[in-house]
Amino acid sequence: MITLRHNGETCYISGSLQLEDIAGLWPRHQQLLTAETRYLDLSELNYSDSAGLAFLLQLWQQTTATDTQVRLIAPSEQLCRLIALYNLQAFFSSHH
Repeated sequence: MITLRHNGETCYISGSLQLEDIAGLWPRHQQLLTAETRYLDLSELNYSDSAGLAFLLQLWQQTTATDTQVRLIAPSEQLCRLIALYNLQAFFSSHH
């Protein structure tokens, strides 16, 4: 199960982000981030599979359409490995 919580410019994502979770989130993915969102804090994200990574990439893409770029904060080592595996470092600015 995934939880999104907003606090100013930061959206905190906790739980696990995998295919089963994405199916429920996808219909409303364009409404998940606010206009102020600049950071996705992943410090409480326990797990992400490739579908979760694709979902994060979609969130990033929808923010670039508004001339902002969401930055990942505290992605886990597991998520960093997925980002590197798919050579997606250029799409995400991350801060550990």
